[in-house]
Amino acid sequence: MAAEVDPQRSEWDVIVLGGGAAGENAAQYAAQFSGLSAVLVEAELVGGECSYWACMPSKGLLRPVEVLDTARHVPGVASLVGGSGLDVGAVLARRDAIVDNLDDGRQIQWALSNGIDVIRGYGRLAGVRTVEVTAPGGSVRTLSARHAVVVDTGSMPFIPDVPGLRAAQPWTSRDVTHVQEIPRRVAVLGGGVVACEAATWLRGLGVEELTLVVRETGLMERQELFAGEMVAAVLEDSGVRLMLGRQVVEVRREAAPEPGIGLPHGGSVTVTLDDGTELMVDEVVAAMGRVPRSEDIGLSTVGLPDGGFLEVDDQQTVKGVGGEWLYAIGDVCGKALLTHMAKYQARIAGEVIASRAGGRVIPGGFGGELSVARGHQAVPQVTFTNPEVASVGMTEPAAVTAGFDVETVEYDMAGLAGTYVQREGYVGRAKLVVDRASDTLLGATFVGSGVADLLHSATVAILGRVPTNALWHAVPSYPTPSEVWLRLLEALNRQRRGGADGS
Repeated sequence: MAAEVDPQRSEWDVIVLGGGAAGENAAQYAAQFSGLSAVLVEAELVGGECSYWACMPSKGLLRPVEVLDTARHVPGVASLVGGSGLDVGAVLARRDAIVDNLDDGRQIQWALSNGIDVIRGYGRLAGVRTVEVTAPGGSVRTLSARHAVVVDTGSMPFIPDVPGLRAAQPWTSRDVTHVQEIPRRVAVLGGGVVACEAATWLRGLGVEELTLVVRETGLMERQELFAGEMVAAVLEDSGVRLMLGRQVVEVRREAAPEPGIGLPHGGSVTVTLDDGTELMVDEVVAAMGRVPRSEDIGLSTVGLPDGGFLEVDDQQTVKGVGGEWLYAIGDVCGKALLTHMAKYQARIAGEVIASRAGGRVIPGGFGGELSVARGHQAVPQVTFTNPEVASVGMTEPAAVTAGFDVETVEYDMAGLAGTYVQREGYVGRAKLVVDRASDTLLGATFVGSGVADLLHSATVAILGRVPTNALWHAVPSYPTPSEVWLRLLEALNRQRRGGADGS
């Protein structure tokens, strides 16, 4: 769908460089009540990585795996499912439907209906409040912003300088979320969120030999220790081979022709590890982190070095550039590489732009304060593995390192009536990290089926600085997994009275 923009127009109040989910929010919040004009400049699909190549398709692939596993653990349903696997064709078709078959027409219509213009092309900064856009046909168009330019160029997979790895053209997150043909043998390099989620759905879709090569000694090391251990145990039970504490030293591929996303990128691959082990696989997935898309966006034209994360203040204004006109949101500023946090930053940035353009004093706005500082005190994240891992705020090691005097409490979620009725053999655990001085939560982690729905209450408790004795009066419904809050608080009370911890 073509964007309906006057080809002769060159000036807007706000130019957003990148049309991802965060960029859409920045444009919307800058313009919706202020009368400011806004335009999105996007070279690929409006809606960005999350909508088409990350969050949405990955969850579309993970949900069938979760549902089938749950069915196998519910008497009365398990006998109907038996040993059946997934209908791979139907799963992939639903994934394609979720991403609108990579057609961003609906996203563009949303923008236009909200008074936001869209220009197709690759945008680069070209001086103060100036953007040059190279159209798909090669023509260059210069745009000017009266008030602000917002950088939302996102991030891309990190491919380390391992001999032969780049030449082998490994699958990245885009390939693995848009898998078209299921390889028989796969090596996933990495042990973080992308690696663990990809391993979950690849195994569920029928990869026969799946190996996770992890440099660290455990999975998801930024989480509480038990979270990675529980995910590792379930992956191994499903037949995934874990090689922890190992590094790749060389990758060799028989042939690596021009690849297609989600299709085989060549012949068989040999992955050599630092202990001499050689893995023979049909595809290798590089899931070893992400880097900002900032090398070729014209940063040097405004006095900044090309490449790297953009440093921003609590209003998302880019530091090192005078005049309060350049903003950065999402992955490119490196604060928290999560779509929901990027959209939060965008909402703040949009309102800041509107306030400054109108001569209003900051703070203000719907949220009461135009600063991301508070929201970043409790960053929620869900890893949709089997079991799910939902966490917010600080882990115990992080809180101790930050100088807090902490006490912790844990509870086995299999002991809850609300999880017992969900499925047989429920596996899960919950942990709270409490600041002794204020008796408020610093962090919370939940592991188990369906625990994502517990996370927002923990986020509210942390940001609201709710004391544990007040949480006691928030009565959980029965029988639901939210009863874990009651059990955690009971266990905390026993600990304080010198009794058993109840876990």
